[in-house]
Amino acid sequence: MESLISYVVNVISLGGTYALLALGLAVVFSVLGLINFAHGELMTLTGYVLLAGILMGQPFWLAVLIAVIAGGVSAALMEFAAFRPVRNASGATLLMTSFAVSMLLQVIFQNGISPRGQAVPVPAWLTTSISVGVSQISKVQIMSITVGLVALIFLKFFFDRSYWGWAIKAAANDFEIVGLMGIKASRLITFAFLLSGLLAGIAGVLWVVQRGSVDPLMGFKPVLAAFIVAVIGGLGSLTGAVFGGFILSSIEIALQTWLPANVMPYREAITYTIVVLILSVFPNGIFGKRVQEKV
Repeated sequence: MESLISYVVNVISLGGTYALLALGLAVVFSVLGLINFAHGELMTLTGYVLLAGILMGQPFWLAVLIAVIAGGVSAALMEFAAFRPVRNASGATLLMTSFAVSMLLQVIFQNGISPRGQAVPVPAWLTTSISVGVSQISKVQIMSITVGLVALIFLKFFFDRSYWGWAIKAAANDFEIVGLMGIKASRLITFAFLLSGLLAGIAGVLWVVQRGSVDPLMGFKPVLAAFIVAVIGGLGSLTGAVFGGFILSSIEIALQTWLPANVMPYREAITYTIVVLILSVFPNGIFGKRVQEKV
């Protein structure tokens, strides 16, 4: 029972972070057809802003708020400076641009800040645990689960009830519909990047607080996982992004918890094999659109 409780807590904690990241990728893909691999660097930027705020003596909650806002604003600036000039270019050009922005930010972090990881101080109350039956659950995990679920619930209402949420969902189905709604494409794309950056910021704070440090390459693994999550759920599917996040986390945590020690070095290979098997059954992702071939 103890291992089962720990498993569920870990799956929800990690899955919520993956879901937020994948949603950020899915939102941008919905309106621009782009997988933004610089999304991970937005997480890293958020981590450094959080660290700076704490070192400057700001209250933890204020440092978190500033860091998340910095992620959103940076994403909007990224769209304006890097992606807007090549918006009408081919998908390959957009993809190469995202890689270039990612590499550029990594170099700036490595040379402008430090190539080594920086410890991020967190409040003392986050370093303790609470007892649930015979299991110990850290308050960092509780915070991660709470923030992740609240963010996902808020996004659910946002996409279902708000004008901009409807516009993004419409763009995911047919971008031309957005013009009929009276929304300029540039505004929607900028807003999508802003929302994507805010989601990366929230995920970045959760990631940093759980690992206790930030480094220039911190965002690489999470954004790779988020890309896999988005593919499992179906590229452009907002529901699929959430669903895929919890699928991948359940696989990873299950292997980490119950895989024999002598097989543990092959954990990632087994994870990707399971992902390939899922995609062999759902080639377009679980919630992806079926593409009909032209005869």
